[in-house]
Amino acid sequence: MDAEAHIAQVQARGYTIVENAIKPDLVDALNEALARIERERDVRPAGNDFEGRHTVRIYNLLAFGAPFDRVPVHPAVLPIVEGVLDAGCLISSLSSIAIDPGEVAQPIHADDQVIPLDKPHRPLVCNSMWALTDFTEPNGATRLVPGSHLKANPEYGGAYDTIPAEMAKGSVLIWDGALWHGGGANRTDRRRMGVAMNYCAGFIRQQENQQLGLDPAQVRGFSPRLQELIGYGVYRGLIGHIDKQSPQQRLTGRGSFRSIWDR
Repeated sequence: MDAEAHIAQVQARGYTIVENAIKPDLVDALNEALARIERERDVRPAGNDFEGRHTVRIYNLLAFGAPFDRVPVHPAVLPIVEGVLDAGCLISSLSSIAIDPGEVAQPIHADDQVIPLDKPHRPLVCNSMWALTDFTEPNGATRLVPGSHLKANPEYGGAYDTIPAEMAKGSVLIWDGALWHGGGANRTDRRRMGVAMNYCAGFIRQQENQQLGLDPAQVRGFSPRLQELIGYGVYRGLIGHIDKQSPQQRLTGRGSFRSIWDR
């Protein structure tokens, strides 16, 4: 299935699954890096109903360097996200979600429901879940309500009919942030491991503050497209400029920018 077909699925039912999108070497590198960070930082569950009492989450993953810088610009995922939002999209957050045995289902929610706009509306958020292990119904595969991206927000904690987004290790689930969903319950004896690579439209605030969360010296080493994705670009020639320069120019001394008014 090509990118246009995946985009059409997101528009029609609110989500799509890109099977076997990520090569095994990157999956292994991500798993190894996450295990090391969790061990070195002694990361523990947050202990609340939303983030989970048996779920380990690590936030702001770009700050840890390779291999996480390969995730936001992945060629099997980013073109679909750009088609759902537009090429001016931004990284909203990059985190890991490890659902351990004994975890209960997460409350059904929409990722954009804190944005005070009536629904339905054009996509403002487009998120993805990278399967670093197999995602199955018993081990906590993400629960979805197909077509719900065209409805008002769900009642938080309400009971809804859902389907599991089952997919093989290396696959990626992509959804409109208005889609009702939640992490599943893990009734197995093994961890369900995923990376949440989340994007937003270039005209709204990012979930994680990328400019303060990442050392500018580190950002200088990123590719130009990754610099743009974390917020060092300018949306449609206007939003985010500094004295008619892009933040990217200020950071690196390279590149060019023309204001929307100068075109």
